[in-house]
Amino acid sequence: MPIRRFGRPGLLGLAARTAVVAGTASAVAGGIDNSRRRRNQADLEQQHYETAQQQAQQDFARQADPEPVAASGATGGDTRATQDPPSGIAEQLSELSSLFQSGVLTPDEFAAAKTKLLA
Repeated sequence: MPIRRFGRPGLLGLAARTAVVAGTASAVAGGIDNSRRRRNQADLEQQHYETAQQQAQQDFARQADPEPVAASGATGGDTRATQDPPSGIAEQLSELSSLFQSGVLTPDEFAAAKTKLLA
């Protein structure tokens, strides 16, 4: 009859315990890495959203009130030289539509910009 040991585990028990501890540690480390990646991705998306929103507000302000650009230039001269070349109405409408669909513009802002563009 084999002699049964009491107290500390044998070689097989020690290897099993080590495998369990190592597996648990790698699972916890993987969870922390995934959490960190998700948080970094959310921060990056928030920055992109804020940048897009600021750009949309600047574009909207530029479209809504082109006079300050002309007033800052030479008086009585051609103001087209100081402004960006005009793009097509279809392009501007599609840009407004994409801004509205992405949630940057409210329905009221979208309607106002569209009427100003089509007027």
